[in-house]
Parts: sequence; C-alpha cells; structure tokens
Amino acid sequence: MKTRSKKPIDVTEIDAPVKKKALVSAEQPSKTLILPSSASDEARFMTLETPSTGSVDRYFFCPKLGLYEFTIVMSSPHLPRSILFAPKVDDDLSMAGHRYQGTMTKVAELLIASPVDILFFILPLLSPASLVSHSPKDLFQPLDDILDSQQELPQHLRHILYHESFRPTLVRRVEAVCDTVEAGDEKMYRLNKIKLVQELILKAERMTVKGLPATLEEQFVRRALEVPMQTVPRLGVGTANETNAVGNNDDTESPVRSETQSNAPTATTPISTPTDQSTPITQPSEDDSPIPSDMAKLLRIQVSLSFIEASYLSPHLSSLVDEIIASPESPINFKPLTEHLNQVANLRAEALAARSLEDCSLKRAADDEDGLEGRADKKRRKEEEKKKKADESRGIRDLKKVDTSGMKKMSAFFNKTSTKKKP
Repeated sequence: MKTRSKKPIDVTEIDAPVKKKALVSAEQPSKTLILPSSASDEARFMTLETPSTGSVDRYFFCPKLGLYEFTIVMSSPHLPRSILFAPKVDDDLSMAGHRYQGTMTKVAELLIASPVDILFFILPLLSPASLVSHSPKDLFQPLDDILDSQQELPQHLRHILYHESFRPTLVRRVEAVCDTVEAGDEKMYRLNKIKLVQELILKAERMTVKGLPATLEEQFVRRALEVPMQTVPRLGVGTANETNAVGNNDDTESPVRSETQSNAPTATTPISTPTDQSTPITQPSEDDSPIPSDMAKLLRIQVSLSFIEASYLSPHLSSLVDEIIASPESPINFKPLTEHLNQVANLRAEALAARSLEDCSLKRAADDEDGLEGRADKKRRKEEEKKKKADESRGIRDLKKVDTSGMKKMSAFFNKTSTKKKP
C-alpha cells in the first residue's frame, strides 16, 4: 500500500490579469478660435442665453470692443479637411537641424468672433413678454430700475450690463430705441416701438449694401421675382391634309410654281400632329422687363429683416415688429412689393394652368394616334383574312364544314406504340 509523502497541493483559482483601459488624450487644440487682436486684458468668455431661442451659448465680451458671437466656418462633409498649426520656419534654425513641432486638428472648423449688438440682449428687459402693450406699467423708468426688474438675471449678463467701462455703450444703444425724459439729474427711458423698427430697418439696409450672399440672392430674391415665360404657338406646323389643301390652292393659282416645286424634295409632315394642335415654345414676351431694381431692393431688405427677427428677437418681439411693419405707421412701405409678388404668383398660376392644358391636349393627341394605328391594324388583318379565304379551293372549304368530332387526327396513326410486357 502506497502512502503519500506530501500533502496534496491545494488548487486555487488564479485571478486573470485585469486590463486597464488606456486614457485617451484630449485633442489640442480642441477648438480653433479667431478673436479680435485689439481685445483688452479684461476680455472674457461669457455664457449667455440666445435672445431668440433662450438656449445657452458661448460669447466673447470685451469692455473696449463690445460683445461678440461665434460664427462657425467649416468644410463640407463631402470634402473633409484638417488644419495644421505650426510656427513660422526660420531658415537659420532649419539649416542647423532644429525640429519644429506642430499641432493638427482633425476637423477644419473655425470659430470666428463676429460683433453682435448688445441691444438684442436688452430688448427683453425693455419689453418683457409678460408686459401687455399699453398697460399702466409701460412708463418711463431709470435704466437701473429696468435692469433690476429682472431678479433672476444671469450672472454673466449682469456682469456685462453693470460693467462701468461698458456703461456708455449700453446707454447709447438704449437711447437708440427709447424715448427719454429728464427727471432732475436722472434720465428715464421707455421703449419706442417705431424707433425699434427703424433701428432694425437700418441694420437690414446695411446688410444689403454689398448685396446678399449668392445663394440667398438666388433663392429668396431672383426666384421670387422671376416672371414665368409665356407660351406661344409655333406657326407653320400642320397636318398632311392642310399641306395638300395648300398645295391644291397653289396649283390653281400658279401652275408654273407648282411644277417647280414638284421637282424639289418635299418634307413629310408627322402624323402625330393633329389638325388643330400647335406646339408650344417658350419665348420671352415683348413687354417682359428685367426684375425691377426697386422691388429687388425692397425684397432684400425684407429678407434681411426676417433673418434678424429669426436670429436675434424673441417670438413676442418678432410679432410686435411684424404688426408695426404691417400698420400705416410703418417706417417702410412693403405694400408695392406685396402687390408685385401677388402679381407674379398669379402669372405663375396661369402658366401652370396653361401647361396642364397643353399636357392634356398632347395626351389626347397621343391617344388619337394610338386609336388610328389600332383601327388600321384591324382593317389590315380583316383584308388579309378575306384575301386568304378567297384563295382557298372549294374542296378545302367543304372539308372545313365536315364534323370531325370524335375522329383521330392523321398524325395519331404515325405515332410509335408502346409494347406491353407479358406477365
């Protein structure tokens, strides 16, 4: 009997090594910003609510230059690009073997600081959405009282509005849209809606001085004012019957001319063209004129004004501006533009209706052509059958009259019979 000299080894589970996830280093730089070069040391990045939507966004504030928003300029998704940041190369250092270090961004995206008027951030304070028009509260108030009326004012916006160096700019922008009165040594303000609309129209006119971008000009101005072409019948197109009738008249009036024309090759007239059908071609009307410059100017201002309202005004302020523009007190008259656009819309509707009628007539002509071809084929088949019957002999005609029901065909006698195996 064998005995163990040693204790059995305890089998213990060996823990598998835990793989640690490698940390991914952040891309440097993660954002590419283009800021004003003359910004002061007090310039800061601010987080403010967008006036139109209320969403939080990043801004750049400098007490000396003002407030800036960031406009994103990026490459097309179909043509991705990257940006390489590298220092300026020095020829002497490069000859000495000095190596330069650069940084590359995966996405070619630039955030350009663009000036934005602080007025758009003050307007919700001058005319809150809860304040009903012509209410007793719509009175003259000091600027500090207007700013203090919002108890839950965001911290960064409060820093901008109460900044001492930026105070003159703030007062100047408030006075541009408000009526002012002197009460002792203090100036009081009240929003003037007509002044507000005038200020917005001035901004829209400045946007259109150098013209709108090409895409906006094509989509919102040129296409909106484009008058549709008028369709006119093409002359000199008729059917073979009309050609023959004209030829007969020519023969009667001038025999010599018809004899001369008979020797020349004649053009065949398509059968598909009906007698009373005219082929339309698009030709500009004689009284058509290019797009009126005054209408184009008004439409550019209207498009720019709509862009400002959608981007920088809250919904209640935007509706307020629209009401003032539609009223007789409006600083600008868009009524001629509206009438011109309605006239263009009516012309487009008429052109569309004429095109629909033309399509129906062309379809009817095609149906008539198919019907003529079908009747011609049917008549031709009948004539062929009639001719075939006439060529048959009397015996064949008599055999066709015989009753052959129950009889085998001649081919049945020539088929191979299958031999059956004997059991």
